[in-house]
Amino acid sequence: MDLQQLISDYGYFALFIGTYLEGETILLIAGFLAHAGGMGLELPYVILSAFLGTFAGDQTFFYIGRLKGISFLEKRPHWHSKTDKVFDMLHRHQLPVILGFRFIYGIRNVTPFVIGASRLSPLKFFILNFLGALIWAVSFGLIGYQFGDIAERVMGDVAQYQAYFLAALVAIGLFLFWRSGQKREK
Repeated sequence: MDLQQLISDYGYFALFIGTYLEGETILLIAGFLAHAGGMGLELPYVILSAFLGTFAGDQTFFYIGRLKGISFLEKRPHWHSKTDKVFDMLHRHQLPVILGFRFIYGIRNVTPFVIGASRLSPLKFFILNFLGALIWAVSFGLIGYQFGDIAERVMGDVAQYQAYFLAALVAIGLFLFWRSGQKREK
């Protein structure tokens, strides 16, 4: 089975899982592939899968933070500087933080846990998380799609390059994942 077949068969599910856990890179790639065509991905379904993944993930992490509380956060020393920053931002600018934390590199993953531990109303988080996830999924999906449009204008038929582009993006993503692991160990 080749890469194109894998993406065609599991693309939306992989996008859901990727955005459940993290998100930006996989959504940008999916948006690009939706523009390039030939991989079986369509932009509306890319955006929907990303929205559902990020929304479900952040709801889950919110409830883990809510159930486990501050003690859960204190057991993760590599999160301390980030959680302190998020608590501070949350106390000063609650609404913008909840709507926009997905756009802030470095605190995106810990923020739902912190919001849950802060005892924010579950209904308020649900509504704001829904809106924030929708804005994020549409924004990054369209950015990836637009990148595909720009690449096509510059290089012509992008479909012939999409396997190389995808391999390069996967390599960059793996490098960044490895690098973040190295930083955590320090």
